[in-house]
Amino acid sequence: MVRKEKGRLRSYLLISLKHFLADERRRAVAIKRGRGQRLISLEDLRANEQADMEPADTLTAEQIYERRWALTVLEQVLARLEEEYRKAGGPMFERFEKLLTNEPDRPSQADIATELGMTENAVKQAFHRFRQRYRSLFREEIAHTVAVPGDIEDELRHLIAVLRA
Repeated sequence: MVRKEKGRLRSYLLISLKHFLADERRRAVAIKRGRGQRLISLEDLRANEQADMEPADTLTAEQIYERRWALTVLEQVLARLEEEYRKAGGPMFERFEKLLTNEPDRPSQADIATELGMTENAVKQAFHRFRQRYRSLFREEIAHTVAVPGDIEDELRHLIAVLRA
């Protein structure tokens, strides 16, 4: 049973995944599962085939998990924000979402103002409100994964650090 007072959902899921993988490893090497056949280790296979099987990613499994967790939280926040903007009926979400990225081909606020027939100042104000709502939804989403409200700031800093790494 998951209880809020026991900690963060992300941590619970990570520990659960580790236990599951450990159980699966134990089952894989059990004799009854292998029907008495000899298992071949990856080290033996590598030595025999002399294949370079270096991992493509230098991140550890925990780092990959943490990054995917952070990206999932961001995706959920963007989905909620997009839904709000779709209900409002404006074309702003697609334009403002591009402004959140650091991509070189992102439009400027002046470009968006010209495209939408607005003043640049109106676009700046609308984008400011967009970012404020984004931050608010991000905090709400994090609040669903922590035990106490005091942990929100710590979790927020952790997710941002994971994304920057």
